[in-house]
Amino acid sequence: MNADVSDEKLAKYFDVTGRALAKVRIAQEKPIDWKASAEDFLDMATRYFDDARFFEKKGDKVLAFAALNYAHGWLDAGARLGLFDVDHDSTLFTVD
Repeated sequence: MNADVSDEKLAKYFDVTGRALAKVRIAQEKPIDWKASAEDFLDMATRYFDDARFFEKKGDKVLAFAALNYAHGWLDAGARLGLFDVDHDSTLFTVD
């Protein structure tokens, strides 16, 4: 896998994520629609998973891998927030 990732692409991902981390601030608490939020997280995960398949078919394994990580990130964040019941599965998710 290392041979497939260019220094430029890796630098780009580090830059984007670094800027995002620097920008994040904890928002004020507000009521949320729990079901709509869970559905949104699941929708985003599904879309990124589908994107990963698309990139794989195009032969772009790096973007497929990145999209899979985004998909799993949405699922993991939803599980950690309690939007998803994952039956305490700390193998697939960072829960418990």
